[in-house]
Amino acid sequence: MRCATRTATAALLCAAALLAGCSSLTRKPAPQVADGDLRLAGRLSVQVAGGAGGKASGGNAGFELIGNPQTGQLELSTPLGSLVARALWREREVRLQTPEDERRFDDLDALTRELLGEAIPVAALFDWLRGKPWPQAASQATANGFEQLGWQIDLARFSEGLIVATRRAEPVVTLRARIDEQQ
Repeated sequence: MRCATRTATAALLCAAALLAGCSSLTRKPAPQVADGDLRLAGRLSVQVAGGAGGKASGGNAGFELIGNPQTGQLELSTPLGSLVARALWREREVRLQTPEDERRFDDLDALTRELLGEAIPVAALFDWLRGKPWPQAASQATANGFEQLGWQIDLARFSEGLIVATRRAEPVVTLRARIDEQQ
Protein backbone atom coordinates (compact mmCIF):
# COMPACT_ATOMS: atom_id res chain seq x y z
CA MET A 1 0.00 0.00 0.00
CA ARG A 2 2.83 2.39 0.88
CA CYS A 3 4.51 1.77 -2.51
CA ALA A 4 1.23 2.57 -4.26
CA THR A 5 0.99 5.81 -2.27
CA ARG A 6 4.54 6.76 -3.26
CA THR A 7 3.88 5.99 -6.91
CA ALA A 8 0.62 7.93 -6.83
CA THR A 9 2.32 10.89 -5.11
CA ALA A 10 5.19 10.88 -7.62
CA ALA A 11 2.78 10.60 -10.53
CA LEU A 12 0.69 13.44 -9.13
CA LEU A 13 3.67 15.76 -8.73
CA CYS A 14 5.00 14.82 -12.16
CA ALA A 15 1.62 15.43 -13.78
CA ALA A 16 1.40 18.77 -12.02
CA ALA A 17 4.89 19.66 -13.19
CA LEU A 18 3.98 18.83 -16.78
CA LEU A 19 0.70 20.70 -16.89
CA ALA A 20 0.11 24.35 -16.16
CA GLY A 21 -2.67 24.01 -13.64
CA CYS A 22 -4.82 26.75 -12.23
CA SER A 23 -3.27 26.59 -8.79
CA SER A 24 0.36 27.22 -8.12
CA LEU A 25 2.52 28.38 -5.27
CA THR A 26 3.33 32.04 -4.87
CA ARG A 27 6.91 32.85 -5.77
CA LYS A 28 8.93 34.36 -2.95
CA PRO A 29 12.21 36.23 -3.17
CA ALA A 30 15.06 33.73 -3.40
CA PRO A 31 17.06 33.30 -0.20
CA GLN A 32 20.49 34.89 -0.02
CA VAL A 33 23.31 32.75 -1.34
CA ALA A 34 26.20 32.51 1.12
CA ASP A 35 29.81 31.91 0.08
CA GLY A 36 30.20 28.33 -1.09
CA ASP A 37 26.45 27.84 -1.55
CA LEU A 38 25.02 26.63 -4.82
CA ARG A 39 22.49 28.43 -6.99
CA LEU A 40 21.43 26.52 -10.08
CA ALA A 41 18.46 26.66 -12.40
CA GLY A 42 17.50 24.45 -15.29
CA ARG A 43 15.50 21.34 -16.09
CA LEU A 44 15.37 18.15 -14.09
CA SER A 45 14.17 14.67 -15.03
CA VAL A 46 13.94 11.73 -12.63
CA GLN A 47 12.96 8.25 -13.81
CA VAL A 48 12.51 5.27 -11.48
CA ALA A 49 12.31 1.98 -13.41
CA GLY A 50 9.69 -0.51 -12.30
CA GLY A 51 11.19 -3.24 -10.15
CA ALA A 52 9.70 -6.65 -9.34
CA GLY A 53 6.43 -6.03 -11.17
CA GLY A 54 6.21 -2.39 -10.18
CA LYS A 55 5.45 0.41 -12.59
CA ALA A 56 7.98 2.99 -13.68
CA SER A 57 7.53 6.51 -12.32
CA GLY A 58 9.15 9.86 -12.78
CA GLY A 59 8.75 13.16 -14.52
CA ASN A 60 10.26 16.42 -15.68
CA ALA A 61 10.22 19.90 -14.23
CA GLY A 62 12.02 23.19 -14.29
CA PHE A 63 14.06 23.66 -11.14
CA GLU A 64 15.88 26.22 -9.06
CA LEU A 65 18.21 24.88 -6.37
CA ILE A 66 19.65 27.26 -3.79
CA GLY A 67 21.82 26.59 -0.76
CA ASN A 68 23.72 23.57 0.51
CA PRO A 69 22.92 20.16 2.02
CA GLN A 70 22.26 21.72 5.45
CA THR A 71 20.11 24.71 4.45
CA GLY A 72 18.41 25.26 1.14
CA GLN A 73 15.46 25.39 -1.17
CA LEU A 74 14.41 23.52 -4.31
CA GLU A 75 11.55 24.83 -6.44
CA LEU A 76 9.91 22.82 -9.22
CA SER A 77 7.84 24.40 -11.95
CA THR A 78 5.88 23.49 -15.07
CA PRO A 79 7.22 24.20 -18.57
CA LEU A 80 5.05 27.33 -18.55
CA GLY A 81 6.56 28.54 -15.28
CA SER A 82 3.86 27.75 -12.71
CA LEU A 83 5.48 26.86 -9.40
CA VAL A 84 4.09 23.47 -8.31
CA ALA A 85 6.38 22.45 -5.44
CA ARG A 86 8.91 23.95 -3.05
CA ALA A 87 11.15 21.93 -0.74
CA LEU A 88 12.76 23.87 2.11
CA TRP A 89 15.25 22.43 4.56
CA ARG A 90 17.42 23.38 7.48
CA GLU A 91 18.74 21.49 10.48
CA ARG A 92 16.11 18.97 11.66
CA GLU A 93 13.39 20.36 9.39
CA VAL A 94 12.38 19.45 5.83
CA ARG A 95 9.14 20.79 4.37
CA LEU A 96 7.43 20.24 1.04
CA GLN A 97 4.94 22.88 -0.03
CA THR A 98 2.47 22.28 -2.86
CA PRO A 99 -0.60 24.32 -3.84
CA GLU A 100 -2.72 21.83 -1.89
CA ASP A 101 -0.78 21.39 1.36
CA GLU A 102 2.48 21.37 3.29
CA ARG A 103 4.18 18.21 4.56
CA ARG A 104 7.15 17.66 6.88
CA PHE A 105 9.88 15.02 6.66
CA ASP A 106 12.75 13.88 8.88
CA ASP A 107 15.38 14.57 6.21
CA LEU A 108 15.88 15.06 2.47
CA ASP A 109 16.33 11.32 1.89
CA ALA A 110 12.91 10.70 3.48
CA LEU A 111 11.39 13.38 1.23
CA THR A 112 12.80 11.87 -1.98
CA ARG A 113 11.97 8.33 -0.82
CA GLU A 114 8.34 9.31 -0.17
CA LEU A 115 7.93 11.12 -3.48
CA LEU A 116 9.86 8.77 -5.76
CA GLY A 117 9.88 5.51 -3.89
CA GLU A 118 13.67 5.71 -3.72
CA ALA A 119 16.06 8.03 -1.88
CA ILE A 120 18.22 10.38 -3.94
CA PRO A 121 21.47 11.35 -2.13
CA VAL A 122 20.72 15.07 -2.05
CA ALA A 123 23.81 15.94 0.03
CA ALA A 124 26.02 14.40 -2.68
CA LEU A 125 23.92 15.93 -5.45
CA PHE A 126 25.17 19.42 -4.59
CA ASP A 127 28.72 18.36 -5.54
CA TRP A 128 27.63 16.14 -8.43
CA LEU A 129 25.89 19.11 -10.07
CA ARG A 130 29.21 20.94 -9.87
CA GLY A 131 30.83 18.02 -11.71
CA LYS A 132 32.80 16.64 -8.78
CA PRO A 133 32.53 13.79 -6.27
CA TRP A 134 31.07 14.43 -2.83
CA PRO A 135 34.03 14.62 -0.40
CA GLN A 136 32.18 12.68 2.33
CA ALA A 137 32.34 9.30 0.50
CA ALA A 138 34.80 7.31 -1.57
CA SER A 139 34.56 7.64 -5.35
CA GLN A 140 36.03 5.88 -8.37
CA ALA A 141 36.94 7.69 -11.61
CA THR A 142 35.34 6.38 -14.81
CA ALA A 143 35.89 7.20 -18.48
CA ASN A 144 33.16 9.91 -18.46
CA GLY A 145 32.94 10.89 -14.81
CA PHE A 146 32.91 8.90 -11.58
CA GLU A 147 31.03 6.38 -9.45
CA GLN A 148 29.98 7.13 -5.90
CA LEU A 149 27.45 5.78 -3.38
CA GLY A 150 26.28 3.19 -5.93
CA TRP A 151 25.61 5.87 -8.56
CA GLN A 152 27.38 6.42 -11.89
CA ILE A 153 27.81 10.12 -12.63
CA ASP A 154 28.19 10.80 -16.36
CA LEU A 155 29.88 14.13 -17.08
CA ALA A 156 30.49 13.52 -20.82
CA ARG A 157 28.31 16.57 -21.65
CA PHE A 158 29.08 18.61 -18.53
CA SER A 159 30.45 21.49 -20.67
CA GLU A 160 26.94 21.73 -22.20
CA GLY A 161 25.36 21.79 -18.73
CA LEU A 162 24.14 18.17 -18.73
CA ILE A 163 24.75 15.80 -15.81
CA VAL A 164 23.33 12.26 -15.76
CA ALA A 165 23.36 10.25 -12.51
CA THR A 166 22.27 6.61 -12.68
CA ARG A 167 21.81 4.16 -9.84
CA ARG A 168 22.08 0.69 -11.35
CA ALA A 169 20.69 -1.23 -8.35
CA GLU A 170 17.04 -2.27 -8.64
CA PRO A 171 15.01 -0.31 -9.23
CA VAL A 172 17.23 1.68 -11.59
CA VAL A 173 16.99 5.43 -10.98
CA THR A 174 18.15 7.96 -13.59
CA LEU A 175 18.42 11.64 -12.78
CA ARG A 176 19.18 14.09 -15.59
CA ALA A 177 19.90 17.75 -14.88
CA ARG A 178 20.33 20.38 -17.56
CA ILE A 179 21.87 23.46 -15.98
CA ASP A 180 20.82 26.70 -17.66
CA GLU A 181 21.95 29.15 -14.94
CA GLN A 182 24.67 28.89 -12.34
CA GLN A 183 25.95 31.31 -9.70
